[in-house]
Amino acid sequence: MADDASAFDAARAEAYSTPLDKIDVSNQDRFVSNTIWPFFERLRREDPVHYCAESEFGPYWSITKFDDIIAVETTHQVFSSDRVISIYDPAEGDMEMPMFIAMDPPKHDEQRKVIQPAVSSDNLANFAPLIRERAAKILDELPIGEPFDWVDRVSVELTTQMLATLFDFPFEERRKLTYWSDLTSTDTRDPENYSEAIRANFGDKAMTEEEGRAELMACAFYFKNLWDQRVDSDGKDLISLLAHGEATKDMPLMEFLGNILLLIVGGNDTTRNSISGGLIALAENPDELAKVRANPALFDSMVPEIIRWQTPVAHMRRTAKTDFEIGGKKIKAGDKVVLWYVSGNRDETQIDNPYAFIVDRERPRHHVSFGFGIHRCVGMRLAEMQLSIIWEEILKRFPKVEIIEEPVRLKSNFLRAYRKMMVRIPERVSV
Repeated sequence: MADDASAFDAARAEAYSTPLDKIDVSNQDRFVSNTIWPFFERLRREDPVHYCAESEFGPYWSITKFDDIIAVETTHQVFSSDRVISIYDPAEGDMEMPMFIAMDPPKHDEQRKVIQPAVSSDNLANFAPLIRERAAKILDELPIGEPFDWVDRVSVELTTQMLATLFDFPFEERRKLTYWSDLTSTDTRDPENYSEAIRANFGDKAMTEEEGRAELMACAFYFKNLWDQRVDSDGKDLISLLAHGEATKDMPLMEFLGNILLLIVGGNDTTRNSISGGLIALAENPDELAKVRANPALFDSMVPEIIRWQTPVAHMRRTAKTDFEIGGKKIKAGDKVVLWYVSGNRDETQIDNPYAFIVDRERPRHHVSFGFGIHRCVGMRLAEMQLSIIWEEILKRFPKVEIIEEPVRLKSNFLRAYRKMMVRIPERVSV
């Protein structure tokens, strides 16, 4: 729930005293303080299809219950993903970067199909030993008895190494992927919200629009160079697949960049935040951790429970193409519709005791963290595999990992992300 009981009590009082039509769950400060929960709770109970007329992001509808989220996701003929998939509306002058997650059929389906072989069951089976080897090396190099940043040393490093493999990206330059991922998911006008990767590359000053554009174009040209090297190869990495796919081989540069950034963020940011969130969940619930140590078969249910509990993507946005009625409310053509996955995963009518972290839930994959329908996360099995392996290797080595400072969260209502998490490992056991 919230990090501080008094902060949560204050948030609950505010949530239930605010006039219903004035509730704005897009407030990013509540995501930073982790006090969003009572606001969503009230909407689920009293107004699950809720209209907010005024917010920082303009007027929008909130879909807060599990079944309603599924209903919108599976009615893509009405609820479009074209161009925009978050509550943020593009500002005048923003870079146009088409990507398949922000497209409707048939183009969405055609482009998504191109990259699916990279995360097929056969390919995942080939990746498993490599992920385990890398996870072991990362963990064995961690200091014992000394503070360090878990986000940087574990969560970021493991997922960035995997992403470099998927792209067949120069391994020694893999932290460029971290930088571009963070750049894509951060308001670059706010240095206080910078990750260490952005700060290391750009310092502490706010980026201008032109500077941000230049940084992303550097990413485009770096990957274009890799594309040119592989256009005549028969590789199975993501760049080669895009270069050879009928639906992607002739993409304009900005569409190419859009899809590259989608794959970088999708393959990196969400999994790494589930690794970090999992550490918090297990630290706060030592009895659940004891269950897993006593019965390693529970990894199969613990991993999806981490993903539900963390909900690394807080929302997705759709735009109504026609008038549509849901939950007794009439959504009009052109309206912004926000699917709050973070609320659906706490829906008491669908998930028993939803605020609790329970490693042996009966239906652990009954969550909406990966979305649903045609936009369901293409890399979800890879994410689960990485989480399962890293936690198996962590629990082999470390009786305890202590979180010694309050985690630093990204100021965002789109990604539930951690910028920093200082920890200490008291001791290591032999593997």
